[in-house]
Amino acid sequence: MTGVGMRRRRLFALGLGLAACAAGCGVTRSGGTGGGTTGDALGRVSVVPGDPRWEVMARTLYRTMRRTGVPAAGTGGQTTITVTGLYGLAAAEIGGHGSLQETTTPLARLTGHVEAVMVPANSRFKHFDDLAADLLSQPDRAYLAGGPVGEPDHLLFGLIAQGLGADARRIDYTGYPGQDEVATALLGGHAAAATGRLADWRGPVERGRVRVLAVSSANRVPGVEAPSLLECGVRIDFADWCAVVGPGRMDAGRRAAAVSLCESVAGSGPWQEACRDGGWDSIPLTGDGFATWLAAESVRTRKVLRDLGLLDTPGTTYRG
Repeated sequence: MTGVGMRRRRLFALGLGLAACAAGCGVTRSGGTGGGTTGDALGRVSVVPGDPRWEVMARTLYRTMRRTGVPAAGTGGQTTITVTGLYGLAAAEIGGHGSLQETTTPLARLTGHVEAVMVPANSRFKHFDDLAADLLSQPDRAYLAGGPVGEPDHLLFGLIAQGLGADARRIDYTGYPGQDEVATALLGGHAAAATGRLADWRGPVERGRVRVLAVSSANRVPGVEAPSLLECGVRIDFADWCAVVGPGRMDAGRRAAAVSLCESVAGSGPWQEACRDGGWDSIPLTGDGFATWLAAESVRTRKVLRDLGLLDTPGTTYRG
């Protein structure tokens, strides 16, 4: 792995370590007080982000709890619920901090973002099959772009390579800090294709500057003229998801109360309204169902990280 790659890996692992610490150590945030209790099992609840990228989600969840009558506390709550997601899961694996199931108590999946595989409007790739053929025949010449290495955009390309039978380590992937930089690289001819949250790319797509070759959801997205990856023969149902977890080793009573709270909030009108306003897809899954799903997602993520060269292997090829 290059010097740049090693620095990126260390920074990524550090970010995940902080996220894991927030989830396991019960840190709280300021932002108002609430009274009463949610029952003897939980007491007042504090909502915190496991990483700055989930600040808005944590704040929205906190406000929704208050609107639905839950005594959420800004600081000093008896129970801390941490907002995390796919990035947190991957970071924990890369940082060697243990899986989310080991360091936290899984409570509920809340939202997800559909991702898309995109190319410039004038790309020689007219269909996803054209890009797939390049990934198979010359992966080291298929220049790809997306968010930072090891994060959801990169994971999606790794999963696509797995599904096609291509060598993920040979794919030339450049990770960028934000969507604007990815768009500049894609439209400037420095990348042949890119991945990213479909919602973030609506503008360039609607203006005709970018074409969507495929979406990562199991079904097509209304209003988007592109097939799902499943339709293209790649067995992937993928989302950049967000969830909430409790402190590690919650006892059965507190866990059951926390899961019930998550179910109540996720099914409320104020939460559905918040999801519409935030452009988030509501994909609730709670309790044992979420824990089982998270275990499978962890296995899938660990495997693709290994295939990309980010776990226990020499580094993957990428620039940037």
